[in-house]
Amino acid sequence: MVVMSEAETEIRRQIEETGLITFARFMELALYWPAGAYYVTRGRIGAKGDFYTGPGAQPAFGTLLCVQLYQMWRLLGCPNPFWVVEMGSGDGVLSLDVLSCAPKLPNSFCDSLRYLCLDRYRPDILEGLSEERNPPIGLIATEGVPLRGVVGCLLSNELVDSFPVHRVTVEQGALKEVYVTLREGRYVEVLDVPSTPLLEARLRGLGIELPEGARVEINLAMEPWLRAVSASLERGYVLTIDYGHLAPELYSPSRTRGTLVTYSHHVQIDDPYSHVGEQDITAQVDFTTLMEVGRSCGLEPLGFTSQGRFFNNLGLQRFIRRLSSLSLGQREVEANRMGMLEIARPGEMGDFKVLVQGKGVGSEQLWGLEHSEEVEELTQGLPVPLLTRRHMPLLEGRYPHLLENI
Repeated sequence: MVVMSEAETEIRRQIEETGLITFARFMELALYWPAGAYYVTRGRIGAKGDFYTGPGAQPAFGTLLCVQLYQMWRLLGCPNPFWVVEMGSGDGVLSLDVLSCAPKLPNSFCDSLRYLCLDRYRPDILEGLSEERNPPIGLIATEGVPLRGVVGCLLSNELVDSFPVHRVTVEQGALKEVYVTLREGRYVEVLDVPSTPLLEARLRGLGIELPEGARVEINLAMEPWLRAVSASLERGYVLTIDYGHLAPELYSPSRTRGTLVTYSHHVQIDDPYSHVGEQDITAQVDFTTLMEVGRSCGLEPLGFTSQGRFFNNLGLQRFIRRLSSLSLGQREVEANRMGMLEIARPGEMGDFKVLVQGKGVGSEQLWGLEHSEEVEELTQGLPVPLLTRRHMPLLEGRYPHLLENI
């Protein structure tokens, strides 16, 4: 007997009640149904989960991000408090690494820093840690961004790719949307007129004409999310790290089958209708729309680059070179080097994108977007960040046969 997840039970109930649902609704229920969907349950991130993110690979991710936050604080005139709001904080690794670095930076940055984690269902991950951190970590369970008057930076890492997406195609020259129904107990896709005119308007606004038979994803949820982010920010920055492309590349002829993927236990399965409620479902981000929506609500694009270039500009290679000079065993050196290389590796995480938007800020270039001698001097004085138990053991996972010889 097959045991269904609570999320799949709800999906089937809603299909039986209405006849069919959009793929976006299917994805939302599979990932976020509060009674037991994918992101509601524990242990999805890390070695025993289904995937890992950049912060889990090596604490250099959080350390270098903290260096960028330090410059943002200075450019804003060293406000106290300086708020860092992490949206979709997940397992909390990024917040802990940022706050481990903050006391090592000059000019009383740590005294001004206030770190707030927002997560849809799981603020309990960091319980017991907030009181012992200096500065402390704030925790809010929320689906949105219920804040006002923030001076600082609102950031996200691999959040927007998890927003539910509509799937559309072109049939006989007309735009059709993908819906999900049930036949003899099995999920079946059917095509019908779009559920909202916003889908056609999005493509038209981007100047995208899909060829016959192309199937792509459209993320409508990013627009209200970014408007809420902008409304929360009084002055400062929005930093979005995710995988995706500008619209002309995302919707190019080479991607006419879309970018939707699914993951289970670090294996890409690409079947959203199996393991429903028990696997991750993601689609690449349209950064052109994020920029255009941002402009319409007061967020000016300040820079757009790859994650690899961003972290290398902030001093990642200097940390890598300094590893061999530390009093570490070879195994520890190689494990840390692998994690540092991972977050900037071309073709993988290094190709993720970093978008920085600003409100009420000057035009001075950020360190992560352009090489600076000042940041080199700053990172030279910082301790090299080293792996802890909360990080992903990449070396053991990829090369277990080598460990006996290290």
